Amino acid sequence: MDKEFGYKKLQIYNLSHELAVKVHKMSLMLPKFETYEEASQIRRSSKSISSNIVEGYALRKYKNEFLHYLYRAYGSSEETVEHLRFLFESESLKDKNTFEDLSKRYLELNAKLFRYIQFVEKEFEKPSFLKEPSEEYNT
Repeated sequence: MDKEFGYKKLQIYNLSHELAVKVHKMSLMLPKFETYEEASQIRRSSKSISSNIVEGYALRKYKNEFLHYLYRAYGSSEETVEHLRFLFESESLKDKNTFEDLSKRYLELNAKLFRYIQFVEKEFEKPSFLKEPSEEYNT
């Protein structure tokens, strides 16, 4: 397998993408009446996490834009946990193991996202290929 690069090397991207696929599959097993309710909502919020990470990574030249998308990813992840709770507590999602596994994995993702946001806030540095050329190259 080729070495991962770009956003694909980020644990937060890989975990969020993997979880979105699991949530998508789980949502297709829910009762039919949930198709346009919680199932639709949880699919959107779960896919929004990795999408925001990708979009933010593409704009990482701008620290504030990068952070904006990372916070949106974090918010979508928290939203997904809430939809999971609704589905389980309303008994549309009956499989307790699925609920507990997904909840645990999303809490892990939330922690990783939060730590990554803190890292970017404190240690942000433009990628080297995006930095302005130095004076010596402009002569």
